[in-house]
Amino acid sequence: MIIERALAERLDAADPLAAFRDRFALGGDDQLIYLDGNSLGRPPKATLERLRVLFEEEWQGRLIRGWSDWIELARRAGDLIAGGVVEARPGEVVVSDSTTVNLYKLAVAALDARPGRTVIVTDDDNFPTDQYVFAGLAEARGLRVRKIRTDIDAGVALTDVRAALDDTVALVSLSHVAYRSGAIADMAGITAAAHEAGALVLWDLSHSAGSVPVPLTSANVDLAVGCTYKHLNGGPGAPAFLYVREDLHTELRQPIWGWFGQRDQFEMGNDYQPADSIDRFLVGTPPVPGLYGALEGAGITAEAGIDAIYAKAQSLTELMITLHDAWLAPLGFTLASPRDAAHRGAHVTLHHKQAWQICQAWQAAGVIPDFRTPERLRIGPAPLYTRHTDVYDAFVRLRDLVTAGDHDAFPAERARVT
Repeated sequence: MIIERALAERLDAADPLAAFRDRFALGGDDQLIYLDGNSLGRPPKATLERLRVLFEEEWQGRLIRGWSDWIELARRAGDLIAGGVVEARPGEVVVSDSTTVNLYKLAVAALDARPGRTVIVTDDDNFPTDQYVFAGLAEARGLRVRKIRTDIDAGVALTDVRAALDDTVALVSLSHVAYRSGAIADMAGITAAAHEAGALVLWDLSHSAGSVPVPLTSANVDLAVGCTYKHLNGGPGAPAFLYVREDLHTELRQPIWGWFGQRDQFEMGNDYQPADSIDRFLVGTPPVPGLYGALEGAGITAEAGIDAIYAKAQSLTELMITLHDAWLAPLGFTLASPRDAAHRGAHVTLHHKQAWQICQAWQAAGVIPDFRTPERLRIGPAPLYTRHTDVYDAFVRLRDLVTAGDHDAFPAERARVT
């Protein structure tokens, strides 16, 4: 099947987000095609300038006086995410700590709010750190983790979640967009099912925030966590965010009692009294450079609009699937993501028995994708700066290198194990 590059060029010409590409620092290699934006986003130019001002003017010039502004960054970034990235109300999101630490804080708070219930429900394809946190909590508290068996390509199903629920379940925690396949879970349906069983729900938004609509308010979600360095382009290790529905703020108490969660922080009292707001889920002194990165990254996402971003994500991934079907399926590839765009996030995963070798060869050919077990290429375009022609050109290189057998020159994955 012949697919002309002109198709990708026409899609780029009609792209309402095309101008946003110029607002990112793309580096000096014009031949490099970056398709791993769902692992680490590119730096916005505004972030580089914001950090220059921080280091050269605010820190140098104001010294500790800068805290009069810096101390509000966690809430400012949280409110921006609530208003422009996920569906939430001001005061329900705050930026702090890492995704894993936030997951732990909210999971403990939820478990304590459901005394007498002994089960945490998750799925066997949930991101590993989530599974580790729940296993650690179960071991420490004498609880059980009930894992739903999931199709790693199609994602978790509402019917399977319903089957795992009963009156012993305290917490249900799943990823909104599956990290491996990009499958989108039924947030509203699963949340409603968990509530019917009397459980609280904690969603991981790491692969959905900034790439797909996240209906926290509409779905009546209790709790959520997410990172800012993937689709939100906050920078390497930028702090994560957490969401707690407003009516749960005073009901839940997280386990890490730090001075930034204290009601009267600067009274320096000896007794801990948690704040009545989302601030009670904060812990210690926030990382100012990372917060500026999160603030700028969330800002550019909010400006572009999540609906427009999701529409372009669907267009980019549809093009990838079209090229896969025409060029790659005859070469031994199979689609390992939902084919229906409505059930797919902003990345596509392809299975091939030599996926590790192909991943290394593709990088050598100037394309940066990602590898995920078992035997999968994960390809993550970023709608704010990836063009359709980038996808087209990357797939040309992939098709040609596999056709030529260039990947056979690279060691198999098991050769990495010593």
